[in-house]
Order: sequence, then structure tokens, then C-alpha cells
Amino acid sequence: MNLSDYADHDALALAALVRSGEVSAADLASCAAEATARVNPALNAVREVYSDAVEAPDIASEGPFSGVPFLLKDLSATQAGRVCDSGSLMLKGHVATADSEIVRRMRASGLNLMGRTASPEFGWSASTESRLAGITRNPWNTDRSAGGSSGGAAAAVASGIVPMAHASDGSGSIRNPAAWCGLVGLKPSRGRISAAPGIGMPPGGRPVQFVVSRTLRDSAAALDAWAGAVPGDPFAIAELAMPCRTACTRPPGRLRIAVSTAAPNGGAIEPEVVAAVQDTARRLSAMGHDVEEAAPDYDWDRLVDAILTTAAAGIALRVEEIARNTGQAASPTLLHHTTYETYRYGKTIPATELIAAMAHLDAVTRQVAPFFGTHDLFLTPTSIRTAPPHGTHDADMQGLRPRQWSDIIHAEDCFLLLANVTGQPAISLPLGQSTESLPIGVHLEAAFAREDLLFQVAGQLEAAMPWTSRRPPVHVTDAPRRERA
Repeated sequence: MNLSDYADHDALALAALVRSGEVSAADLASCAAEATARVNPALNAVREVYSDAVEAPDIASEGPFSGVPFLLKDLSATQAGRVCDSGSLMLKGHVATADSEIVRRMRASGLNLMGRTASPEFGWSASTESRLAGITRNPWNTDRSAGGSSGGAAAAVASGIVPMAHASDGSGSIRNPAAWCGLVGLKPSRGRISAAPGIGMPPGGRPVQFVVSRTLRDSAAALDAWAGAVPGDPFAIAELAMPCRTACTRPPGRLRIAVSTAAPNGGAIEPEVVAAVQDTARRLSAMGHDVEEAAPDYDWDRLVDAILTTAAAGIALRVEEIARNTGQAASPTLLHHTTYETYRYGKTIPATELIAAMAHLDAVTRQVAPFFGTHDLFLTPTSIRTAPPHGTHDADMQGLRPRQWSDIIHAEDCFLLLANVTGQPAISLPLGQSTESLPIGVHLEAAFAREDLLFQVAGQLEAAMPWTSRRPPVHVTDAPRRERA
């Protein structure tokens, strides 16, 4: 199989070729390794490729993704015996001792976990830039951000290195990179994917793990394969009414869809982003859905204050644990300026203030829940703009206080934070494109545990507004002419 054929197939299609005997897992691993060698010098998306996983893939033969090359994000999930340094010098070279539950399920679904992708330090940025790994570049324009914190995963998938890759989302970190890199980015409901061996709580139960992908059906099949609780999980969730793969091809009935392009933080939205959302709204209306201007009501500043309090406490907990385990004291030498200041702030938060912040987030969940009783879906931009230039999110910008940094990074994901707070599922779809040929993501949020509804409507939109034929300038089939000097 050559790289052009490899890049033309999504994960499910590649797995079908492996099961039929037309190609082997080793053939696909070789393609992924060659693809990495071609485009990664231009993108800096992949931190490491595991030679043993390329030379002798150890895969489950009957799973939906048998033999498909896959990359883990260097944050959140761990694979025993592999390095996971979370984008931080403080954890440089740290080797995990156990598999996360999601990693076990990835392996059981047949994936060949053959490397890891870049992330910013502890995921505390809207762009994937770090002292440890450098800058991850967007394959649509290498002067632009690939997003964060799953920017390495998004750049690797968009450029054709792998058809889908692991990602995680605590305040938009799946959906923001998906929007800027032209991919499908689903944030599942809280509890749909087990966080074991962790409990998924700090900070405030917001982080979830999943993937970014090029096709809707790959994301659907991944959720079908990996969903489900294990004993000890703190969140209960109803089973889906139908498999997500089925939902992709089963149109829903007439839906009530709210749409808004007014940023919750009061910021400006790029006109082309607004136009992409309005075009999507018109398409949904033409499909027979009832579309109206509406949005949930909540206090943005209080929400961000509460998120910062819980996030800072979570960072302080993480850094102190690393310090105990490694014997390294937290310092500005080992941590980005904004991470270090957030850590210092987190250590000063009284228990009563932390509990009050968590209580406020719970109150917001109660406050907006009735909105999803009268509306089936909420349609918005994914981000306020197309991918910005590198340096827009400089985690080492001196003098920034934690709230100032929080305002900078949360401005990008102001439409995304609510779903993390409430635990509801949400998806970014690459439905628009700017005059500069940069992807524009459109965001849909559903009521808790209704991923099936998201896939049903996304299936309609994929058919009406297809995106899979688009390829960025830096791509495995076109890379040699475009590598950076």
C-alpha cells in the first residue's frame, strides 16, 4: 500500500483491508511511520514513534480497528512502559507503569498504539506549544496554531499520519483543535468513557477522553467500542438508544435547534465564522428542523472564576504529586510562567472557596438544564476565529496572572466551556472554510447522554456539506515539496 492509498482510507476502511488479508498491520504501521517521517519535520506533531510497534505490531485481530495505526496524546491516558511527560520539563522522560482503561479498550478494539503526540504543559493552553516539545504547527498553514491541548493529535490526523488519534477535553481541548485543523471532534458525555484508574474528578469532573478523526463514522465506531463504566467510576450514565454507527445513517425526526453567534464572554467573532454557523442553520432549517435564535443564560465571569479556582487547585495537586514522586521542587525553571503562577495560586485556595466554586458549577448545570428541555440541540461556532498565529497563547508571557491567562485561553473556547461544566456531549464539525482556506468548525451541543442525537444530525450535515475530500497543504501525499527549511 502506498501513502496515497493509505491516506484515502479512514480507520474502519483500513481495518477492513487488514481483516480481508489485502494488507497487514505491519504494512499499515510502515505507512504511518513513513508518513510521520515525511510531514512531522514541518509540523512537530508526533513526539515519538515506537519502533517495536512498527516492526512487529501486537494487535487484537477481531476488533473494529484491527491493525490501524494510532497515536496517544502525551497527556491523560497512559500506556505501560511508554513515556508520558505531559508536555512538561518537570515530567521529562517519565515512564508509565500501567495502562489506563481507555488504553485497554483501544487495544481490544484492534488499534496499534505506535506513538504519542505533543500537548502543552498539563494541557493548560489553547495552543500546543511548550518548552519541552516546541511548537506544533497547523498543516493548513504552518504559521498558525494547531489548537490545544490536543493540537499534536489534530495536526497528525489532518496531515494524514493516522486516520484518528487520541485526544482529551477539559475545556474544549478536543473540539478547538478539531475546528482549527478541519476534523471531527466529539466530546462525549461525562461518564461515557471511563477515566479509570483515575476517578475523573479533578478539576470538577470536566475532563473527558476520546479522539479526533477525519470521518464521522470513525468517531462513532470508537464510541461504540470504548464506552462503558468500570467498578468504581463516580458517574452513572444511561446507555445509548442505538449504536452510534447506526445513528450516523438514521436521520432524526423534526428537531428544535437553538442557534447563537453571540460570544458568552462578549467578545467579537470573525465574520466568516458567523457566516459558517448561519449557513449551517439554513441547511438544518431546509432539512425540516425548527431553528431559532436562543441561548442558555448564565454568568460568564462567575463561571470562569469557578473554573479557574478548580483548575488551579487541580494543577497544584498535580504538581505537588510530581514533586513528591520525582524529588524536584516546582520552579519557574521547570514550569512555564503561567503554569507556575497557576500552581502558586492553587496552593493558596481555601477549601471553602474550592467547594463554593464546585457548587457554583453544579448550580450552572441546574440553571441551563431546562434550556435542553425545550431545545434538542444548541448550534454555535466552535471557536471565535480561525486558527491564530503562533505566540497568541504564550504560556511564558511574563507578568500574566492566572485570571489573565485564563481569559486569554478561554476566549478561544468560550462556546465550549459549558458542555464541560454540565457534562453534556458536544461535537465540532468541519463545515466551513475561510477565504484563506482555513477550516471553520461548527459546534453542536445536546442534552446529557444524547450522543446518538449528535451523530444523527451530524450524519445529515456530513451528507449535505461533505468535508473529507479537503486536504491541507502539508499532507503525507504532498509533503516533500512543503517541508519547512
